[in-house]
Amino acid sequence: MSAAPVRSPTLRPHRMKKEESFLGKLGGTLARKKKAKEGDDLQEEGKNAINAPMNPSAVDIHPEDTLLEENEERTMIDPNSKEDPKFKELIKVLIDWINDVLVEERIIVKQLEEDLYDGQVLQKLLEKLADRKLNVAEVTQSEIGQKQKLQTVLEAVHDLLRPHGWTIKWNVDSIHGKNLISILHLLVALAMHFRAPIRLPEHVSVQVVVVRKREGLLQTTHVSEELTTTTEVLTFSLERDAFDTLFDHAPDKLSVVKKSLITFVNKHLNKLNLEVTELETQFADGVYLVLLMGLLEDYFVPLHNFYLTPESFDQKVHNVSFAFELMQDGGLKKPKARPEDVVNLDLKSTLRVLYNLFTKYKNVE
Repeated sequence: MSAAPVRSPTLRPHRMKKEESFLGKLGGTLARKKKAKEGDDLQEEGKNAINAPMNPSAVDIHPEDTLLEENEERTMIDPNSKEDPKFKELIKVLIDWINDVLVEERIIVKQLEEDLYDGQVLQKLLEKLADRKLNVAEVTQSEIGQKQKLQTVLEAVHDLLRPHGWTIKWNVDSIHGKNLISILHLLVALAMHFRAPIRLPEHVSVQVVVVRKREGLLQTTHVSEELTTTTEVLTFSLERDAFDTLFDHAPDKLSVVKKSLITFVNKHLNKLNLEVTELETQFADGVYLVLLMGLLEDYFVPLHNFYLTPESFDQKVHNVSFAFELMQDGGLKKPKARPEDVVNLDLKSTLRVLYNLFTKYKNVE
């Protein structure tokens, strides 16, 4: 067997030189082309900068958004609005809220459009918030089944919201079509109706692009869509009182009011060797409220009527509601605050409740 021929080493340097020469030429050509392109780009950029104010902002229209029937329209959020910090904050707050409510269901929402459109998460959310069970199929894969479930869920939502004057800005088709504007309107309404323990950013508006088909051609228009308004509307504080004024205009006096109320409640709770240092947290489970009412009215509250060591949100709400009943039995008007507000550590609500007690019982020994 003959040995394999050995390539002459004298050929290699010559070939490398050729390659280097070729790459050098290629690099020079590419550099010249890149430089020319950069010049063209710069020129184009300058032209665009001059003409931009005269042209409407361009919007990326997805292919599916062009498949419209005559006179049909579709809406989408302007890309610039999606980058607005307040808009991003609104989405984050709502996602965090949903995940907090559904933590026991082991449901994690990451994207509103993709996770809420089929009605599954909305069903669980409403059942948890309203404490009721909806008669719907648990899992539905078909589009018809999803829309039927969504219809049932939204009808339940509308039954809750309509009596309170809510304007319905969503429907089955828009939610199932993953219309983020509709989904946000729905979630904001639910959060406000159920007094969610969250702070929605105020005055969130987005530019919405409306695509409409007329005479076979697509026409686009821009409209502004308001998603949230002011804190007053968001928290339903339609009847302002002294505490609204105190929080808004005299926060420096808040500590004086809190100190007076702490002195008042401790004067009575000390009889049971109990002491309050934080109004925001120590009344949230309702136990001190119940015991305080017994002390103020001079009676013993049977322990089986409330939870002495409440563990769940519902047990805490039960305690605060029971305390409210005792207040009404004692001749006080029904508290303006909701039990859920107190349990959710809403300081203003807690102060309102305690101040009513202070007004009536401040001279009780």
